[in-house]
Amino acid sequence: MSAIGPALAAAGALAAAGSACGLALPERARPAAVGACTAGVGAAGLVAGVSALRGQLWSASLPDLLPLAGVHLAVDALSGLFIAVCGGVTVAAAVYGIGYTRHGLAGRNVQAVLPLFAWTLVTVPTAASVSTFLLLWELMALSSLLLVVAEHRRRAPVREAGLWYAVMTHLGLVLLLIALALFSARAGGETFTALRAGAGRLSPAVRDTVFVLALAAFGSKAGAVPLHAWLPRAHPEAPSNVSMLMSAAMVNLGAYGLIRTGFDLLDGGPRWWGLLTVALGAVTAVYGIVQAAVATDLKRLLAYSTSENLGLVLIGVGAALLFDADHHDELAALALAAALLHVVNHAAFKALLFGAAGSVLHATGTRDLDILGGLRPRMPATTALFALGALGAMALPPGNGFVSEWLLLQALIHGLAAPGVTTAVLLPVAIAAIALSAGLAAAAFVKALGVGFFARPRGSAAQRAVESPRAMLAGMGLCAAACAGLALVPGTLSDALGRAVAASGTGTVGGRILVGGGLDLRLAGFTGRLASLWIALALAAVAAAVPAVVRSRARAPRRSDAPLWDCGAGAPTARMEYTATSFAEPLQRVFDDVLAPEQDVDVTPVRESAYLVERVRYQRRVPDRIEHRLYLPVLQLLARAGQAARRLAGGSVHRYLGYGFTALVVLLLALAVTR
Repeated sequence: MSAIGPALAAAGALAAAGSACGLALPERARPAAVGACTAGVGAAGLVAGVSALRGQLWSASLPDLLPLAGVHLAVDALSGLFIAVCGGVTVAAAVYGIGYTRHGLAGRNVQAVLPLFAWTLVTVPTAASVSTFLLLWELMALSSLLLVVAEHRRRAPVREAGLWYAVMTHLGLVLLLIALALFSARAGGETFTALRAGAGRLSPAVRDTVFVLALAAFGSKAGAVPLHAWLPRAHPEAPSNVSMLMSAAMVNLGAYGLIRTGFDLLDGGPRWWGLLTVALGAVTAVYGIVQAAVATDLKRLLAYSTSENLGLVLIGVGAALLFDADHHDELAALALAAALLHVVNHAAFKALLFGAAGSVLHATGTRDLDILGGLRPRMPATTALFALGALGAMALPPGNGFVSEWLLLQALIHGLAAPGVTTAVLLPVAIAAIALSAGLAAAAFVKALGVGFFARPRGSAAQRAVESPRAMLAGMGLCAAACAGLALVPGTLSDALGRAVAASGTGTVGGRILVGGGLDLRLAGFTGRLASLWIALALAAVAAAVPAVVRSRARAPRRSDAPLWDCGAGAPTARMEYTATSFAEPLQRVFDDVLAPEQDVDVTPVRESAYLVERVRYQRRVPDRIEHRLYLPVLQLLARAGQAARRLAGGSVHRYLGYGFTALVVLLLALAVTR
């Protein structure tokens, strides 16, 4: 008997109970009750996802639940992987949220809506029809929007972020609605079974239109450039436990939708589908990490890092589409397995990093790296957890991000022999983009860790910082354990990845892509092997041996204490340290044409003399150039159109009746012409 159905039913019941607790219970008892119910939703999703990854299948139809179309649900290994990821992140975020909300960092609305949002995360991958998918997708968007604007009365940036998120997410919904409506109309049905059966009857133009619209719709949810503008606004302004869910779980569903549509429902396509997706992923990865490297807001840095990592996932999905079109089944399976593994790894380390950023915000009240510093002795546990997450985000061994990026590089390198001039040009560019993004990620997180945690305090808030509550540390500890397990024993996921890739319809090598035990990872049919645990042990041995050798060879000098000569300048102060802005200044110079930073120098002269300077204030801001060049002109045009339209609304009932009559005449004439 499958455990998937009962687990999903339990998730729904726990979500309803959690929302009721968030509204009805007194403030003191609310965080623990809501957190327990939300963690139960995640645990139920984790059970359902793991059951599917172990080979169980489940489906259900509820024809009377939704008028006209009904509700259709199905779970296979592909949807199971994303359900398990969302469920695991939900458990960690719920435990973390108990401590976060208990200390007044999230209000009543957050606690009431959070279980509903968690439920939509684990149920979106179960949809097996167009109507069901769109319904759950919109519920996920609306519940996350309510959580983003939960603190809109306190800060204007929260309202602005909510507006951007509402517009961009519903723009994606419109594109998705058009794509799936066109697909279902031409396929002769709206269930996924009917779409699979009717995909072969679609004309090439319709197939291409559906894929491009789906790529834009799901890419906007994944933060792909240029539809990423909502992500660096909404994720930083949301409460930190909500940021964990959005950045480590919700954005992954954009990748799920693209894989489900491109491989399973449309059964692959021409080579240019893959080339377009690879190019989109490469641009997203590089642009996202460049913005992260120069960001001074800690949560904004992590949001841009999310865009970068989803860009890497898009590179893997695009490479799989490309290899599948060329009938290289082994390469296609390997590339898609790399993308799915990076989804899992990114969820683990990004949830940990956002949790640590929320811990810093809880202790200091700020996210600005320029005024932080000195947190290591005051928050040792948070510092260690952030360092572990940063190691994964930098894709350096023995971090868990290194494993999936190594696998992605293996797929692209082995694919260089594929025919085609475009392939021969684009795949090396994609490899270079992955390498560049890894280097810039190292710079970004060295800046965040070194300036924010290891430097001297540059503000009174950092000096007063204390360690976070145990519940927050426990939630981050769950993420840290997942990062360590994925980094040291990645081979344990080989069978699950093989089943997920097979469920997508991509070819596999004898049913398996990755072989080996839990201690290493070997590629089936290719030359490649990674032993993460032995790499970690070797690095630990070197790290322990070097200080011992240095101490053993050093002679014991005569020790005498004396003050350090400082040339009369006095002891170093925090003002002499690198800030996040100054640390990133060389990168701003290198990418000046991409970033286009804005500078402002304000010189205040002495009142008695214009030749004497009392104060000089220097500001440097790096806005999102795509937002400024693409979206701001559109917003200005819409604002002017709105001002012009206000002149039409003069308050006259006779004028409004005239507008209605004119519109009716135009509509009747249009109908007459079409007949």
